[in-house]
Amino acid sequence: MKTVVITGVSTGIGYAAAKVLLAGGFRVFGSVRSGTDAARLKGEFKAGFTPLIFDVTEAPAVHTAAEEVRAALAGETLCGLVNNAGIAVPGPLLHVGLEDFRRQLEVNLTGQLIVTQAFAPLLKGEHPGRIVMISSVSGRNAAPFVGPYATTKFGLEGLSESLRRELMVLGIDVIVIAPGAIATPIWDKADAVDITPYAGTPYAAPIAKIKREMLTLGRQGLAPEKVGRLVQRVLTIRSPHVRYTIAPQPLLHFFLGALPKRWADRLYASRLGLGKK
Repeated sequence: MKTVVITGVSTGIGYAAAKVLLAGGFRVFGSVRSGTDAARLKGEFKAGFTPLIFDVTEAPAVHTAAEEVRAALAGETLCGLVNNAGIAVPGPLLHVGLEDFRRQLEVNLTGQLIVTQAFAPLLKGEHPGRIVMISSVSGRNAAPFVGPYATTKFGLEGLSESLRRELMVLGIDVIVIAPGAIATPIWDKADAVDITPYAGTPYAAPIAKIKREMLTLGRQGLAPEKVGRLVQRVLTIRSPHVRYTIAPQPLLHFFLGALPKRWADRLYASRLGLGKK
């Protein structure tokens, strides 16, 4: 039986990936941060699923979980590690709290390295496993007011590229999946974001507008199971690409990526009212 470790399975993409892989006959170890979520998912997924309780930023707990998986493998090779756990800190960079920014970096970037260092040794073997990094379309095109999040996703893309080239000597591949708008609970958190601190700043109206747009995008987003099926595919096909974008409007993201940056700047300015007053 093929075994996969997925971080952040309590909701969203991680939950969907676990569900899809379990249905496909995989054994899944999934990380959560609370015993309540662990019990809920164990009861729901039943056989084939084992919860791991850790925060990706806490190295000792992550390494303890890796030893638990090592024991369960009993000498077999881990098929895949899916680095999915993450958070999103919104707001204009001139006003974002430094502690919030540091937390964003710790969870979305340093945490991915902690997990990778702990579990990568289990991927080594005659038939090495693969690492899947869940990045974002924001890893190549940074929209206004998601600067902390985009910073980590740009960083994750670089980390993944260096890691892929370093791990060639072990036969371990690293594949990036970059979702666009996916219908997950993260959009409910966006709805709860308090934008009143930016009243009286030049960002008040643009932030209100982009918040409305993001809520619409979230409701129209792809089902997270589509990302789950892509995760299963890149773990099982013979020769996966190094990066996949999966989004409701793939041509739009291609267009934004192909445009000269100054042109894209002017599009954002025009749409959100960010031109100099």
